[in-house]
Amino acid sequence: MLSGRILTPTGWITGSIDFSERITRIQEGPVADSTLTILPGFIDLHVHGASGVDIMEGGMAGATVARTHARHGTTALLGTTLTAKEDSIRRALAGLAGVIAERPSGGARMLGVHLEGPFLNLNRLGAQPPDVIDASLALVQSFHATAPIRVLTLAPEVGGHLALIPQLKAMGIRVQIGHSAGSYEDGVAALAAGVAGFTHLFNGMTGMNHYQPGMVGAALAHAEYAEVIPDLQHVHPGALRVALRAIPRLYGVTDATAATGMPNGEYALGSQRVFKCLGCVRLATGSLAGSVLTMDQALRNFVGLGLDLADASNRLSLNPADYLGETERGRLAPGAWADIVVLDQALQPVAVFVEGEAINLSTR
Repeated sequence: MLSGRILTPTGWITGSIDFSERITRIQEGPVADSTLTILPGFIDLHVHGASGVDIMEGGMAGATVARTHARHGTTALLGTTLTAKEDSIRRALAGLAGVIAERPSGGARMLGVHLEGPFLNLNRLGAQPPDVIDASLALVQSFHATAPIRVLTLAPEVGGHLALIPQLKAMGIRVQIGHSAGSYEDGVAALAAGVAGFTHLFNGMTGMNHYQPGMVGAALAHAEYAEVIPDLQHVHPGALRVALRAIPRLYGVTDATAATGMPNGEYALGSQRVFKCLGCVRLATGSLAGSVLTMDQALRNFVGLGLDLADASNRLSLNPADYLGETERGRLAPGAWADIVVLDQALQPVAVFVEGEAINLSTR
């Protein structure tokens, strides 16, 4: 049992929450410590690494990533790949399959894969390696057979990608636009074909001006969902505020790399070498290359932008859960998984539970 100020689907209550693997009861009543805030665990749909390891390494890298991010309140996540040669992607997927099948002790639940590449535009790669190819249904089905793909990023203007979108949607995959040089019109056509969201909004896509609205304009005008990196480095706070007003179910992701939780230095991002310095990760060219963001810091950043705590929480838990169709996560309600983060008055995690398991925060 936990007690404090609890965010429920119908709003805040002061009281207690009982749980084992799932939540059994939430009730109002007096509490011993009214300074504690109890939120749904965070759900990160775009995470590449942490603690010096990268998802593309395969093996048990995913377990290390899941454990590291759990200590910052992330209770569920998608292991996210990079553009790479086909055999490298298959190695990463094989490693993720084991972590998806069995949650590592002390770690977040791996809900599946975010396949970010290789179906991207060569001219909008950002920090992605240049190993792009055109997508085919057979190739995606082959990847999906190795590990379940929940989200797939592609550039809709490339090859036959637009025609492929309805087929991917029929497989239950959320298709997102990202690393795209497409126009506003390309974005609108992709949304009509079944695209569900946008990958790290503003980054890796054509920007907006009043003559050529670009892919950003398509998102702001038409999207219900989009992910954004709220580390205050990838996107200017003013642009974040625009997106928060325009996209009803905007949600935050970390795009975290192997450098997350590590000292300044050189790290891997797939086949790329990246450098952590001054709180961000860059290629040798100086271009941003993922982040060192954690979801608890994302919460504090959203609140710092002026969001109330419930709204900030929803953009890191409820919205991504609903986007994936995960109705038993991202909310504190009887019957839901006991994925819980407890925060102090500074919004720092003091306790985290994943499916009822208490996570050891001492190594954070």
